[in-house]
Amino acid sequence: MSPLLHERLLREIVAEFPSFEVRRKRDDSLQRVIHVVLKAVTLGGQRVYLTGYYTAMFGKLWVPDSWAQLGDLDRYVLLRHERVHLRQRARMGELTMAFVYLVPFFPLFLAYGRARLEWEAYTETLRATAEVFGVDAAEALRPRIVSRFVGGDYGWMWPFPARVHRWFDDAMSEIRNCPVGGNPPVIKESGE
Repeated sequence: MSPLLHERLLREIVAEFPSFEVRRKRDDSLQRVIHVVLKAVTLGGQRVYLTGYYTAMFGKLWVPDSWAQLGDLDRYVLLRHERVHLRQRARMGELTMAFVYLVPFFPLFLAYGRARLEWEAYTETLRATAEVFGVDAAEALRPRIVSRFVGGDYGWMWPFPARVHRWFDDAMSEIRNCPVGGNPPVIKESGE
C-alpha cells in the first residue's frame, strides 16, 4: 500500500526541518497557558485555540485532539498551510517572526504583521484545497477565512473585510490561472 498523501508531505517537511514533529496541544502546559491568555485578551473571541486550532510554533506542529479525526487530504491541506509558517520562521528567525506575528501595528484589532503572514499561509491553503478538492471547494472557504481575519479568532488582525475579500479574489484568480492552464487536477482520496 502506498503512503498517504499527508504522510509523504510529512516526510518532506521533516527532510526540510529535521526537528519538526507533530505534538498534541493538550499535553503541553505552554499551549494550555496560551489558550487561557488568548481567551482572556480576546474577551472570548478566541476560545478554541486548544481544541480547534493547529499551530506551528518552535518548529513543531501543535495539534488539537481533532487531528486524529482528519482524513488524509484534510491533513495534507493543513500541513501545506503550516509548512508556510515553518518556512517563514526559517526565513525570519524565531524572535523576528514572533515579533512580526504579535506586534505590528497592534497585538489586537490591527495586526498587520500577523495578517501578512497569514495571507501567505492561507494562499497556500487555497492552492492546496483547489488541487485536492477542486477550485469550487477553495472558493467555498471564503466566509470562514474572511471571518478569521476580521473576527476574534486571530484577535481581529485585519478588520477590513473589503481588503480581505480583495486578497481572496487575487489569490483565487492566481489559482484559476495556474500555469498548467485550467483547473488544477483533483486528487481523489482512497482507502478511507
